[in-house]
Amino acid sequence: MVFTPHRRIVFYEKTGCSGNARQKALLREYGIEVEVRSLLETPWDKPTLEAFFEGLTPREMLNPFAPQLKDGTFKLAEYTKESLIEAMIRTPILIRRPLLQIGDVKLCGFDIARLNELLHVTMPVPENINACLSSDACNNA
Repeated sequence: MVFTPHRRIVFYEKTGCSGNARQKALLREYGIEVEVRSLLETPWDKPTLEAFFEGLTPREMLNPFAPQLKDGTFKLAEYTKESLIEAMIRTPILIRRPLLQIGDVKLCGFDIARLNELLHVTMPVPENINACLSSDACNNA
């Protein structure tokens, strides 16, 4: 049997996010088929969301650009990993994006080294690929 690497990725994004647009463009440049889904409109449940966060700390799960963090109304120290997931189900903008699924593997964030390994490509690490640039036209982080 011949091993065929996955060349398709499910990409949960915040629609209109220019950072996610840069990430999708990089994937497509390397021949990866991208199936785009809305992170904010997906009806999340605890088991589904937990699968994306395996091995991560609450800080690694959290969108550092979420408006609630910027304005100080969200205090990460007040949350356990479990209660943070529950908060993310209610308020998906708190989820670090993108969420990615390659076959059975689920990832939180755009980790190019891990993506290269899973997709059998050699994408470079462009400057600001994971940044929310102030020059980007993006609302609600």
